[in-house]
Amino acid sequence: MSPKSCHFQKVGLLYCAVSFVQYLARTNVNIFKMYWISWKNLSMYGSFHYLISFQTEVDATKYDSLGKFDETVLSSLGEFGAYGLQAPEQYNGAGLTFSEYARLVGVIGKCDLALGTHLGAHQGIGYKGIVMYGTEEQKAKYLPDLAAGKKFAAYCLTEPDTGSDASSIQTKAELSSDEKHYVLNGTKVWITNGGLADVFTVFAKVPVTDKDGQIKQKMTAFIVERSFGGVTHSEPEKKMGINASNTVTLYFEDCKVPVENVLGQIGDGFKVAVTILNQGRFAMAAALSGTMFAAIKQTTQHVLQRKQFGKTLNEYQSVQEKLTNMVLRHYVSESMAFMLSGTMDLGAKDFQVEAAISKVYSSEAAWYCVDEAIQLHGGAGFMKHTNLERVLRDLRVFRIFEGANDVLRLFIALTGLNFAGKHLTALTRSPIGMLGLVMNKLRGTLGVSGEGASLVASVSPQLSDAARLTGQAIDSFGDASLYLLTNYGKGVINEQFRLVRLADAAIHLYGMVCALSRATNTIGEHPQLAGHEITLARLVCYQGFKTIKRCLSELDKSEDRKMFDLMKSISFDVCNHGGVVYRSPLGL
Repeated sequence: MSPKSCHFQKVGLLYCAVSFVQYLARTNVNIFKMYWISWKNLSMYGSFHYLISFQTEVDATKYDSLGKFDETVLSSLGEFGAYGLQAPEQYNGAGLTFSEYARLVGVIGKCDLALGTHLGAHQGIGYKGIVMYGTEEQKAKYLPDLAAGKKFAAYCLTEPDTGSDASSIQTKAELSSDEKHYVLNGTKVWITNGGLADVFTVFAKVPVTDKDGQIKQKMTAFIVERSFGGVTHSEPEKKMGINASNTVTLYFEDCKVPVENVLGQIGDGFKVAVTILNQGRFAMAAALSGTMFAAIKQTTQHVLQRKQFGKTLNEYQSVQEKLTNMVLRHYVSESMAFMLSGTMDLGAKDFQVEAAISKVYSSEAAWYCVDEAIQLHGGAGFMKHTNLERVLRDLRVFRIFEGANDVLRLFIALTGLNFAGKHLTALTRSPIGMLGLVMNKLRGTLGVSGEGASLVASVSPQLSDAARLTGQAIDSFGDASLYLLTNYGKGVINEQFRLVRLADAAIHLYGMVCALSRATNTIGEHPQLAGHEITLARLVCYQGFKTIKRCLSELDKSEDRKMFDLMKSISFDVCNHGGVVYRSPLGL
């Protein structure tokens, strides 16, 4: 290989890594100062003190059995402003920052995920579109009652035949002959708050004639009121978990929606839908961090008290390992939550990958934590009175809604590769001239400056070994990204075996960066608390490095290519056979 091609490959490798990691690693330790500032600021809000006390008063088990919340609970939440936490203050809202909102969401997640689902579906996505895209007239008309909890909102995107594929919705909205209304017809499924809501954010296809005379279906968002007529719903769904939250199928039959109730512009519906979901996802990691916190506390108390074979459970190494892994996942999830919310508070507009990563990681981490909590409780964990079985049931849906984790993994990988690929194309035109830009982007990505800047230099010396591993992981990640781009090009979209492994590497890399950033901030701001966090961050990076190494090693080895082919073959046989192919000894 010539020196020039070696130089090009080295620069390309670095640029791919930096371009992708730029999506993931905003390691500015100042972000975590917002974590503490938000705690102080929240003391001013009555809703904060109410929710802190509310978590000990709400009977989540009771409402799980009833399948709904008492009216007194809902009205009480409204009185204390819990339905308008991020709504603008001029519309009866609290106007909380993203970091402040994340703190309160964590309290709710610790208390009851069904309640969190109800509140989040209302303000996190239900009327979020009005806040973000509404006209001043729309905001003035709808937000005051919604923020006060006098009316409820629901987000209506999913349809019977369009789950993750939002762009293929079938609900139609046709302009009336007098051009005063859009006539809405269609069905929306699994709509949280659908049976309670008075106001709906509904997505539908609008037929529009383009300049060539062709009719195109343009996805568009609408604000729909139940009072418009033509809106009905099913009985509440019987669910595995979050039973107290209301979930129904909604039917729109010749519902007349005034033209002034278009949300945003005709044809902007997909952008509106995705942006709302990105905004909603950011809070999930915070909520589930609260859930994990409660499970860890309950489990710790149990292992300290329970004796087996003459020792308390916490004295056994197998128990220590389980408890440690629970805490690590909580630490990373919470760190992701506040890295993301802090980044959003700083005005970042491009955070969809971080939001997806935090959603995927926290939903799987919370399931792991509560499952291990049940295991460490032994037989008692299987009993209803511990409440862990209810929490586990509640948690299962978080890997599905607001973007199934399987789909989000592909989104994480493809979005990052697309970003890196665009810059790699520019690099091929002028590899030498791009080197300075590469290094500038590297410094910006790592939140440091100056010649010779590195990740090691941007963290506390006590974390230098962990930072060095993270730097090595970034190098390996760049190598893998370059491999996929150069070997598959646009066809990489079909390499899903490889994409999910790249996404898993990205998820763990972001977790390492968040842990380093948080621990570094704690060392500087609260040194008396830093010892434990240093240990946590180091172990996060050690384990993350091993996971990333394993994920990336499976991208191009010949034995792994054979493994992928075997997977395809087995799946093909099972689907052709309609189930298990091999004969059962039982003759089934």
